Amino acid sequence: MSNSTQAPDHLPWDPNCIRFPLLKELPQLPNAPEGAAWVWGKDDQLGRLNLLTPQRVKESAKDIQTGEMVRLDLPLNMPEKPAADREVFQHAIKTLIPDIAFDDTYTLNTQSSTQWDGFRHCAHFQTKLFYNGASSSDFVGDASNLRCSIHHWANHGIAGRGILLDYRYYALTHNKPYDPYTPYEITFSELQAWGDIRIGDILLVRSGYVEKYHAQSPAERYATATRSPENLGFAGLSREEEMREWLHDCYFAGVAGDSPMFEAWPVQGMNHLHQSLLALWGVPIGEMWDLERLAELCRKRGRWTFFLTSAPANVPGGVGSHANATAIL
Repeated sequence: MSNSTQAPDHLPWDPNCIRFPLLKELPQLPNAPEGAAWVWGKDDQLGRLNLLTPQRVKESAKDIQTGEMVRLDLPLNMPEKPAADREVFQHAIKTLIPDIAFDDTYTLNTQSSTQWDGFRHCAHFQTKLFYNGASSSDFVGDASNLRCSIHHWANHGIAGRGILLDYRYYALTHNKPYDPYTPYEITFSELQAWGDIRIGDILLVRSGYVEKYHAQSPAERYATATRSPENLGFAGLSREEEMREWLHDCYFAGVAGDSPMFEAWPVQGMNHLHQSLLALWGVPIGEMWDLERLAELCRKRGRWTFFLTSAPANVPGGVGSHANATAIL
């Protein structure tokens, strides 16, 4: 790994560096929105996944201590009724030879359960540009191509050091009870003091969404999922400027949470973290990750880092993918 500090205007950036520019130091790039970190090359499709270099992945293996494996995906049919009127997962078994051989078929929306938001999912709203200057015409229509497709992540691979910030446990043990199904904001001051964060870490934040889901009845779950847009709310990260700087300057390879939105929802105005993370900085966003057993084991051993792998679907042109993620302790 390089021992150098990356100069802001020396493009393309070297992912092997050990120090990178702060958000306030980013160069203004031609034909890019202010604050865009399209710095890994004009044809780059990986964004911050570039930070998962062979050396960092190898170093991350040192976080495997017990060998316990924890799957971080919810079942594909959970939640039974996805929010925002997304399609319900459907599974059918096809008989090939009666009593002898079978296939199965799926119909699904990749946003319906544990997922990665890919770079095709969300643009910078003001310019309508996606990561690294892609536009909607790259995705749909006669000129469509494979820019920002999820299959680039699949071909590269996602593996590295995961770090869990169990905010739900912290809040309940510090007399800060809240409802995860409301737009409760997790603030910068509460997150930034946590742990030993390294360049290329994959950040996981537990807000309590999955915990509450399991505590609800099927009728309550359906009522929650079918709330009107103005009543739809979930706990998640705040959108303070300090939070944005922290998320950028830590140089996470990816971020994920157990809530359906990662950031607190709904968002007032055009202030979404999604457009900063996905479109401007190229940071994958994971949503509805199952962090319950992982949090329990991390609390038990008093250690919050682990080796993490994820295998996005190899779908050329894909927008997102179920995470297929595993933590190895």
